[in-house]
Amino acid sequence: MYIWEPRGAGADIQATQIWSDYPNNSRPLDFVISSKDKKVIYAVGLARYDGDRGGAQEDDRTGGYKNCSDEVLNYVHSHELKTKVIFLNDGPGLLLGSMWEDYSRIEERYPNEVKVLTLRMIDERLTRSWLKGED
Repeated sequence: MYIWEPRGAGADIQATQIWSDYPNNSRPLDFVISSKDKKVIYAVGLARYDGDRGGAQEDDRTGGYKNCSDEVLNYVHSHELKTKVIFLNDGPGLLLGSMWEDYSRIEERYPNEVKVLTLRMIDERLTRSWLKGED
């Protein structure tokens, strides 16, 4: 597997760079996990730092993640692809207050197709078998 992302402060990867017919010309992605030749896209993801989010910022982030997962997975399903969506957060904000409940609802909407995690959760929640759809 190969992970590709912008280098440094470079521009985000656009979904249209992966799928030329993607309907939203401005869907940014922070990283893509693919086969080395980039012919198989296992997952696309967003990575954020959530050190102390709460209130309206919390609702904005979880709402944005919900919209992103809906949009990407609608495309994936309509093209019979197996690409998954990962939302990777760094910082304790993900676990504060109701945020984890809101994020887990996004996962529950698409069982086995969406993962929300922090850097510390990667080893136990993100597996090669899940990425390849073998779970």
